[in-house]
Amino acid sequence: MLRRRTLLLAALPLPVRAALNFPQDFGAHPDQAIEWWYLTGLLGDRDGAQPRYGYQLTFFRLPGPAAADHPSPLAARQLLLGHVALSDLGAQRQRHAQRLLRALPGAVQAAVGDCDVKLRDWTLRRESGGYRALFGGPGFSLELELASPDAPLQQGEAGLSRKGPGPQQFSHYYSRPQLLTQAALMLDGQRHSLAGRAWLDHEWSDKLLGDAVGWDWLGINLHDGRALTLFQLRRPDGRRDWAGGSLRTPGQPDRSFAPDEVEMQPVRHWTSPATGARWPVAWRLKSPAGEMQLRAAFDAQEIDARRSSGLVYWEGVARLFDGRNRQLGAGYLELTGYAGRPPIL
Repeated sequence: MLRRRTLLLAALPLPVRAALNFPQDFGAHPDQAIEWWYLTGLLGDRDGAQPRYGYQLTFFRLPGPAAADHPSPLAARQLLLGHVALSDLGAQRQRHAQRLLRALPGAVQAAVGDCDVKLRDWTLRRESGGYRALFGGPGFSLELELASPDAPLQQGEAGLSRKGPGPQQFSHYYSRPQLLTQAALMLDGQRHSLAGRAWLDHEWSDKLLGDAVGWDWLGINLHDGRALTLFQLRRPDGRRDWAGGSLRTPGQPDRSFAPDEVEMQPVRHWTSPATGARWPVAWRLKSPAGEMQLRAAFDAQEIDARRSSGLVYWEGVARLFDGRNRQLGAGYLELTGYAGRPPIL
């Protein structure tokens, strides 16, 4: 049944604007109902060394309550939300912070035309050859220089990523995996010079979830240079509503996955003592990339962002293994809908 539905949906007409256009699409799309830039990465003493820290920087852009043609420059025509987190892998401790502000020129903005997002002193900007990011939270600040030698990975069909069975359930979506990173971390008054790999997602849409209540997503930079994306959306009864993903292999065309090519089965859960939510923190995976296992680096990476987005979700460092328990790579796992449906989506 799923295969027949997949084939039927493949024949549906795509929106008129399917292909992405760079550098324009690096920037904001204020006419869309929701948009986010999502940067995660791992840092060690040098690139390729055992990671010591993981981090997340996410900006959401949403239309505000004020009309788009409101005459006041202070009107809340657009809202920006920000989430940041730092996972200390040795201490098995995560620190995080959140913000929600109206767009204000020069201080809180998501620029059109290229990537330049600012939420006061949290910033993400595309520069020649890569990106620069600045942000901080409780007891830490992080400055990142990210080199992007490869072209954007356009998820789905030329950057159009289906998110459900409805013809309007799609997003425009591209990724920048395997970003070479140099970092300066100030942590509890001590400075650390670090290096590693990062992953940047940029996605925008008018409708994503439909009847789904949440999703499971992972973005993993593999040690051999490949990059793996997998995701699934879940119905209220826990069954899968949709799935997809991609594999980038150096020297080969990027490969997108159909729903019937993706299997994601949880094999271990962790219950948060703070919220009571039960999170699947270990997974058995099957896709055209092979059969693999994904395990959280540590369990307590739940983020309570109810003061900004109304959302409690799990976002943290995870490691990828093959069937012989050999580590293939590492990246980030994101889980939503286990502590209530994401209200902003």
